Amino acid sequence: MLFAPASAGFVAGAGLIMAIGAQNAFVLRQGLQRRHVGLVVLTCMFGDILLIACGVAGIGALARQWPALLEALRYGGAAFLGVYGWLAARRAWHGMGSLSPSAGGEADGRRVWLACLAFTFLNPHVYLDTMVLLGSLSTRYAGSARIAFAVGACLASAAWFSTLGYGARLLLPAFRNPMAWRVLDALMAVFMGALCLLLLLRPLD
Repeated sequence: MLFAPASAGFVAGAGLIMAIGAQNAFVLRQGLQRRHVGLVVLTCMFGDILLIACGVAGIGALARQWPALLEALRYGGAAFLGVYGWLAARRAWHGMGSLSPSAGGEADGRRVWLACLAFTFLNPHVYLDTMVLLGSLSTRYAGSARIAFAVGACLASAAWFSTLGYGARLLLPAFRNPMAWRVLDALMAVFMGALCLLLLLRPLD
């Protein structure tokens, strides 16, 4: 039966992906603004699927052998989170958040996509979680059962990001108040700043 390993993969993947993180906060904000939600959701989904597939294929074991690369990602991710946190703080201070769709067109879409890629791939912990941890858990299974485990983890990612991105609309009535945007951006600024400091001050395990 492949249901058991698929279920185990789904639960393990959901437990890691649903943890509060910078990527989830970004997806939520894009969902609330209704800006390029499909692009953001698909980017996050396929990023996770790629990393999960690499982990299950055994590539995740090599991540431990590349400490210099993980350290570079650590500082690069910290710098990105610091800048994004500063931008969120500026939006909160000036009250620049809104529900109005962006008029930036294609250029704005590129910026959103690049930011989404950065949230997905500049965080060294995503490699440890998806490639190393899920990859290690998948070694309990062999053959088709291992593939089923990977499929379950990938389905968890797809379900979560779709729900977060498109389900954010349920919060729209509250965010018609400009003060709600200032509070959200202030919380994001604090959160991104805290993650930045954690990456700088706490070595990777």
